[in-house]
Amino acid sequence: MISTNNISLTFGGQKLFEDVNIKFTPGNCYGLIGANGSGKSTFLKLLAGEIELQKGGISMGPGERMSVLKQDQFAYDEYSVIETVLMGNEPLFKIMQAKDAIYMKPDFSDADGMKAADLEAEFAEMDGWEAEPEAQILLAGLGLDPKTSEQSMKELRGSEKIKVLLAQAIFGNPDILLLDEPTNHLDIKAKDWLEQFLLKFTNTVIVVSHDRHFLNKVCTQIADIDYGKITTYAGNYDFWRQSSELAQRLRNNQNKKSEEKAKELKAFIARFSANASKSKQATSRQKQLEKLELVDMPPSTRKYPYIHFEPTRESGKDIVTVAGLSKSIDGKKVLDDISFTLTKGDKTIFISDNEVVTSTLFKILAGEMEADAGKVTWGITTTKSFFPKDNTTYFESGGHNLIEWLRRYSPDQHEPYIRGLLGQLLFSGEDAFKKTNVLSGGERVRCMFAKMMVSGANALLLDGPTNHLDLESITAINDALVRYKGNILFTSHDHEFNQTIANRVIDLDARMLEVNYISYDEYMGLQ
Repeated sequence: MISTNNISLTFGGQKLFEDVNIKFTPGNCYGLIGANGSGKSTFLKLLAGEIELQKGGISMGPGERMSVLKQDQFAYDEYSVIETVLMGNEPLFKIMQAKDAIYMKPDFSDADGMKAADLEAEFAEMDGWEAEPEAQILLAGLGLDPKTSEQSMKELRGSEKIKVLLAQAIFGNPDILLLDEPTNHLDIKAKDWLEQFLLKFTNTVIVVSHDRHFLNKVCTQIADIDYGKITTYAGNYDFWRQSSELAQRLRNNQNKKSEEKAKELKAFIARFSANASKSKQATSRQKQLEKLELVDMPPSTRKYPYIHFEPTRESGKDIVTVAGLSKSIDGKKVLDDISFTLTKGDKTIFISDNEVVTSTLFKILAGEMEADAGKVTWGITTTKSFFPKDNTTYFESGGHNLIEWLRRYSPDQHEPYIRGLLGQLLFSGEDAFKKTNVLSGGERVRCMFAKMMVSGANALLLDGPTNHLDLESITAINDALVRYKGNILFTSHDHEFNQTIANRVIDLDARMLEVNYISYDEYMGLQ
């Protein structure tokens, strides 16, 4: 259990939190949500003691241990993988180090023997003999080869380091687990393993994630940061979103009495709670939900961008044909004799355990990279627009403001049109005059969506379109692509995004290239 007592924090002149009182209890997984800049990661750092409190206090249960998902991939480069994981349980790791230091002494004395015996007893009480096997199980569950455990961290790729740091965080059954974006860069199998792990975890979890499917799967409570306050709601993310939207609609309808509004909201909540992801919490959650009143869910400060893609012309039957495509990068073959055909109406997700594979394919399809062999033939009526994983080159000329930047891509050059479109993407007022070299990652992504909106393309190529976005923007782009009447080629690690958009799956690793008109969930069921 961990709780806060009237904590407040002002950061960079902005008041993030004020008099926050909240308790996180065992047996629950709390999804910490809020718009970009609301202070989600900062709040986790406060709980972890990484940021000094300006006011108030934080308390934990006596003798409880907290574990935090570390963000610095290079912090453990001088250690082996197995050592890095074992460091997750600091008290145990210190005992292991102390034991090893004594046994390595050349002049081992009787006093050393007594000290070693005490340490061995303490080590056994902490299940120390099971530590390395447990660490190996965690690493294997996250998809790392057993041989990896003896390697040094600096030998691993970035995605592998992330898995090791995740194993470190969950190692040793911590009482309180803080996870900031734990699914970032995880492959499908590792993400599924983490979901199953957290569903069985019986202690306290607080997680920040932009993955809606992940939040829906593992969370029993939502902790919402808004207006400088943090309010908890029983249920998962979908429950929070749908009930808050309903509350807003009812609030806006001034013709209904407040009692009727509360009754309708409670009826909705009662229906929804029957579908809880964790049935053992259903009874207690129902009791909490029945007490929820309209005043408990104030209007939100969140803003949803409006994203809409409209093809200028309808595509013909043939969208693109890829024949015998091969490509090597730095002497290593990335694409090997890839062939497939996409036809009108295809909304296709491309999957690979190696993101270099999908990104290379998309660059070749977009004409930004040459293949070593093979051919790409686009349909005569196909017009395409590309969203790259790395959009740096589109913003290298920092002297342009957003109006000037978007005008370069827009058929309609009139400023009212350009500014109106930027406003839809949340660049209203003076924000339209921001220079492109000061944009955040999320702002750049929204600019790229604006560029694609003015293109009128009937085929969209999207390589990781949800990266850097908050939940509101992810929802907006998800809804836009579901509505889109054209053809879509995309990559994504967002489960809900994939399931609601794709009608075809191309697995570049399994060479599942032709017979693949299935949903994403159906594809996952085959794995």
